Amino acid sequence: MAPAGERTSPGIGAAMRNQQKSQAIRTGVRWFVFFEIVVAGTAVDLISKQIVFQKMGLPGQSLPYWLIKPYVGIETAVNPGALFGMGAGFGLVFAALSVVAAVGILIWLWKFRAIESRWLIAALGCVTGGILGNLYDRLGLWNPPASRPDWQSGVRDWILLEYQGHVWPNFNIADSLLVCGAIMLAIHSFFLNPPAPEKTQQTITSGCAPVGAWPVAS
Repeated sequence: MAPAGERTSPGIGAAMRNQQKSQAIRTGVRWFVFFEIVVAGTAVDLISKQIVFQKMGLPGQSLPYWLIKPYVGIETAVNPGALFGMGAGFGLVFAALSVVAAVGILIWLWKFRAIESRWLIAALGCVTGGILGNLYDRLGLWNPPASRPDWQSGVRDWILLEYQGHVWPNFNIADSLLVCGAIMLAIHSFFLNPPAPEKTQQTITSGCAPVGAWPVAS
């Protein structure tokens, strides 16, 4: 006979299993949403690069096409470095760092349970999509011309912004995803409270009778 404090009502075990099953389903859905954001972001970035470079050619082969003249336009460019062209010639190093960052995001989601936050799912999905979009280019998978060895690990850019003669360095959809994800992470860090951990034992606590409430066999 189990001690009085360890006895549970007949429905507690089933309730626990149902709760665990529901939690597993919720977690699975959140992982699906995360990878959906990643795939969509990466696809939009790569497809937009392919279309623009096919239509306008390599940098210098055509004039900018203005969407809102003279502020927003399309112009092909290749960035052999990182942000604003810094670190030119170290494309493979940036590619390795991108892989490390992507692995770190997966660990953050799984090990440290960031997957439980919808906000972090969206933010990290954008960041990962941006990482993969630019990683594709850094690995030279877009077949840069052999005549330009400095482009072999360069990233294709095509969005042009200009205001009163000040030209913002060309960028792409992947860069936009990285910036949006970084802003969301900053907002989460400074303004959003972390979600309270789910109480997996709540069902047990609410369903158990207090010690002494169960009849004790003589």
